[in-house]
Amino acid sequence: MPLPIIERRRIEAEIVGHLYRELVERMGEEVARDIIDGAIRKAAIAHGETCRADLGRMPDFMDFAAILPAWTADDALTIDVKEASPDRLSYDVTRCRYAETYKEMGLAEIGALLSCNRDAAFCEGYNPAMKLERTETIMAGGRRCDFRYRLDRTEG
Repeated sequence: MPLPIIERRRIEAEIVGHLYRELVERMGEEVARDIIDGAIRKAAIAHGETCRADLGRMPDFMDFAAILPAWTADDALTIDVKEASPDRLSYDVTRCRYAETYKEMGLAEIGALLSCNRDAAFCEGYNPAMKLERTETIMAGGRRCDFRYRLDRTEG
């Protein structure tokens, strides 16, 4: 049985947190954040590519909805689905244990780099025609995370 993503993120955060602090000490906060952001975005794109390869075709949002439980496992996210169709997926996250975990670990300042910034990057690898619009996140102090995905059929 694969490790729940929330647990993978906690383990990764333990390592990345130490790396981040070391980079800040040696190169400054801006460079450290840029390095961590770039590395994690690349990992998210690669994860998307792996999920697409496992599926064996270009995915739509029904496929995306089918893998969403991987991110919500172990009550990691509480979500309220607004719309789910092949071309659109909209939902609000009303509780984010990822944000809670990073805060408990003293890593809230880079929580968005560790998790939130993966969301759009994952789509780049999964299906580049998938676009995410989000105006707020719990990680950044919002009351919810408003995920609004659409499939841009003109792309690709």
